[in-house]
Amino acid sequence: MNSDTLGKMVRDWRVALMLVLVVASLVGIYLAPPAFQNGIEGNLQFGLDLEGGSWLQLEFQSVIVGFETDRPLEELIPDLQQQLDTEVFVLEDGQHLEIRKNIPRSALEPAFAASGATLTSYQMGASENTAETVKRILEEKVNSLGTQDARVNILTPTGSDYPQYVRVELAGVDMATAQEIVGKQGKFEIRIQTTANETAHVLFGDSITSVSSPSQNPPGSNYWGVGFTLDEQGAQAFRQAALDYGAVSNPKSHELLMFLDNDTVYSAPLDPELAAQLRSAPVRQLSASTGYGEEGLEEAQALEIHLRAGALPVDVQIVGSGSVPAALGEHFKVMSLIAGLFALAAVGVVVYYRYREPFIVIPMLAVNVAEIIILLGIARYIQQLDLAAIAGLIAVLGTGIDQLVIITDEVVHDGKVPSQNLYMKRYGRALGIIAVAASTMFIAMLPLALMDLSTLRGFAIITILGVVIGVLVTRPAYGKIIMAILSK
Repeated sequence: MNSDTLGKMVRDWRVALMLVLVVASLVGIYLAPPAFQNGIEGNLQFGLDLEGGSWLQLEFQSVIVGFETDRPLEELIPDLQQQLDTEVFVLEDGQHLEIRKNIPRSALEPAFAASGATLTSYQMGASENTAETVKRILEEKVNSLGTQDARVNILTPTGSDYPQYVRVELAGVDMATAQEIVGKQGKFEIRIQTTANETAHVLFGDSITSVSSPSQNPPGSNYWGVGFTLDEQGAQAFRQAALDYGAVSNPKSHELLMFLDNDTVYSAPLDPELAAQLRSAPVRQLSASTGYGEEGLEEAQALEIHLRAGALPVDVQIVGSGSVPAALGEHFKVMSLIAGLFALAAVGVVVYYRYREPFIVIPMLAVNVAEIIILLGIARYIQQLDLAAIAGLIAVLGTGIDQLVIITDEVVHDGKVPSQNLYMKRYGRALGIIAVAASTMFIAMLPLALMDLSTLRGFAIITILGVVIGVLVTRPAYGKIIMAILSK
């Protein structure tokens, strides 16, 4: 191929786009910090299978019960909370309660009877909202500690209506460290602004007795906040600080600041209505407003986690654990690389046997390798590589060659290259066939990609990414490359 043909081919926007993405992917993997010291692995994130590490399976120490009662819920819930000495919440259906303690049914039935209610069903587990809060808190913990190769999945047993377990996977972390990460609480502190640049301590997180889920105040206003309750000593300390520093008389000039491990997580002026209440008595029930709409909701969810200082809304108990030694993970990594290279070599042999023409085989393999590089460059930001994801890479390699063969067979008729008009017609028809096949693959893999429980989630995500990259980038580029080659 002469330089004019090569230059014309590279100037085609489809080919140019593929080359730009390949270069960008290599830069992201090998040149973006901290890849300089990571050798051939670059910035690729490896999962527990390939890196070694630990996993913990935790069971929610809470129960979901169905009930019947003639009493108003406003009276029943406080009564149950006092008898059971734990938090009790009504679920959205209004017919079930979440009791945030592992209490056997035999002990619950007398308590419900004494409160004027009847227990109709009993099941271990937590509500969807509580389970998601646990997941967010655990993710916040592992992210704040720099543990990037982590997975937190909520597990719902077959036949159950409610989540019962949470599984935490930490690549490159030993079992003792994994248990410490899960059990560790942060240091939460509330301070009050005294002057423009000075603040004073008010209370620590141990004065917070309960934290509510994000809610709209007033209801239906789309204005979000998080309510929390102080103990008697905390409420007294809060009132005294507001009086001592003049916040009750000039609330707008005295912000309340919340810190988690010395990082500011919330700040806002003292509410004038709250300041008026503090003049006469301590206030235990407080609310931190975070703003309107989706942004306000997201900030409220984050603040809820900070107020808990990493403490989970329900206790959890380790019911399963395991680890993959680093040496075994390294062995899996080497074997995965060998499997990928063997698959590429096998594909090359089969394609060469079919066409017996290096100028067809080499572009096919080159485009296939480019697709894998682009896929790794994107996946390094959104998906860690475990054994399932490696299987997805190999599957993408195989299906990619299949589709390139479809393009080649369509545009080459009886070993001859048709005219450009006929070539483009056949080329378009081949891309249409590929797009339909890719759509089928996308739809088939989407449920797996959306399921936290599935161990094949990495396989599905990598396969979907490969399908999208193939249809939008590499297949069109290959069609133009093979056209330029075959025309010579």
